[in-house]
Amino acid sequence: MGRLAAAKSESRTGAASFRLKKLASRSIGFLSSVCLLFCFSGLTLAGQSGRLKEPTPKSSRKKPQTPAGPVAEPSPPANPNKTPSSSAGDANGEIDSTDIVRVSSNLVPIPVSVFDARGIALTGLRLEDFELRVDGQLRNISDLTRTETNVRMAMLFDNSGSIDFAREFEKQAAKHFFRKVMRPIDEAAIFSIGSDNYLAQPLTKDVSLLERTIENFARPEGSTSLFDAIIEAAAYLRPYSGRRVLVIVSDGVETTSRNDFETTIRQVLADDCQIFIVQTGLYEGANLRALAAERRMEQLSGQTGGAVYVPKTTDDLDAAFQQIAADLAQQYVLSFYPGEERRDGRFHLIDLRVKARKDVRVRARKGYYSPKPSNVATNDR
Repeated sequence: MGRLAAAKSESRTGAASFRLKKLASRSIGFLSSVCLLFCFSGLTLAGQSGRLKEPTPKSSRKKPQTPAGPVAEPSPPANPNKTPSSSAGDANGEIDSTDIVRVSSNLVPIPVSVFDARGIALTGLRLEDFELRVDGQLRNISDLTRTETNVRMAMLFDNSGSIDFAREFEKQAAKHFFRKVMRPIDEAAIFSIGSDNYLAQPLTKDVSLLERTIENFARPEGSTSLFDAIIEAAAYLRPYSGRRVLVIVSDGVETTSRNDFETTIRQVLADDCQIFIVQTGLYEGANLRALAAERRMEQLSGQTGGAVYVPKTTDDLDAAFQQIAADLAQQYVLSFYPGEERRDGRFHLIDLRVKARKDVRVRARKGYYSPKPSNVATNDR
């Protein structure tokens, strides 16, 4: 009986355990189903809520930038051994693209001064009053402007040992010249002539800087490399538009240049520079060497349409600077497009006259060198 009771009790215990296991299994299944349902719902919701709205594609076209406004005039670097290029800028680092003249224009400028029989400048002439011939052939004049054209000027101040007499007055006269001739649209630079030429003051509109540069020049000494200085100054002004003018204050005596006189004339004409010369150092009488220098200076200025002044007294010296200032203020600038000679690299004669006026004197460059054709290799493949 005891074993029977124990068996029954064990049977009841097993049945209860079975029912608990079955209930637990059902609960686990139910909970698993619920979890699966939530997981599926979560994935569905995540798929819906996670489908972000695609951003509107940004246009790849960049907004046009307004270019920097044109600055007054650019100044080249202060390094005298470098020719200024199109990267030269003003004090703000900006550059006016109109300042570079040789990139795309074949226009040939001719600064012109016209005087009557009394030596008085004629300032009321019009384009149709002029007649231009190149190598004897009549050419059309494309443009005529007056003194509103800006001037870029380099003064070459002789600091060699051959210049000593009336030195201080030369300085004062040169400073007075800058005050007289410089307008807001003009720029000037100063080169020192000597054994070693150098750029003493780069192009600037500041007259006070120019005056201080001249005032600070030391006592003259050494030899004279005049021709080299002229070529260096012309190359310095080459990249810039407007009238390019060299004003030389020197006795004209040459001693140590690497370049000869013919090379100097050719280079100045190729760089479209006009030369005015104040030939000093001849106050106490001229020797043969000084007279030869004077003839060279006359030829150099005459070929470029400038003038040479040989002051004998300090009063004459001041008058010479005043006359140069007046010449620059009274000039015309005529321009023409070359014809077949455009790229032959040769020298071409210019003959400019005023029609129906035989009583006038025209002072202009005697010719120009056309640029050589660029030897750029092309690939046809």
